[in-house]
Amino acid sequence: MTQSVVSEIPVADHDALIVVDPQNDFCPGGSLAVPGGDEIFGAVNAVMPRFRHVIATQDWHPPEHKYFQALGGPWPYHCLAGSRGAEFHPSLNAAGIQETVRKGTNPDLDGYSGFAGTDLAQRLTDRGIRRVFVCGLATDYCVKATAIEAVEHGFETYVLTDAIRPVELQPGDGERALAAMRSAGARLVTSLDLSS
Repeated sequence: MTQSVVSEIPVADHDALIVVDPQNDFCPGGSLAVPGGDEIFGAVNAVMPRFRHVIATQDWHPPEHKYFQALGGPWPYHCLAGSRGAEFHPSLNAAGIQETVRKGTNPDLDGYSGFAGTDLAQRLTDRGIRRVFVCGLATDYCVKATAIEAVEHGFETYVLTDAIRPVELQPGDGERALAAMRSAGARLVTSLDLSS
């Protein structure tokens, strides 16, 4: 298990929690289920009230998305715009989310990162955000891409390792994703490291 690198982090007004794709299709029973994907919501819900700014990303794919298997891509149909699978999982305290950024709407982009083809960076800047704390699904794709791109946009970035789960198409993908995020400059912590 990845060890936290910080003992206590006070949450400030310039911090934002980014909840990546907490959707039905990524949880058990969904079309692209992440093993144990629904296990993250206890930690996610517990940490949300500590943040003044909470933003969720939401996969919102058109049926002609080129990353679907039917069109030669790697993934089964999932999170089709307007479908039940694209809705937030019922275990998520959705009332704690202030803004939702829909991604993956361009059929030519993979849409993994919450910043890919969206105005997420501008929304964060408009709120005066300097640090982001990333959680959600899945560790080895959308969480990794969002965290790395957050660093690239100049945000001090933390990943809550107890509030993420990997798809693991290949064994070890989750650990490799954590290593990639750390190498990019993100800090790996847990929700228990946060203080308010």
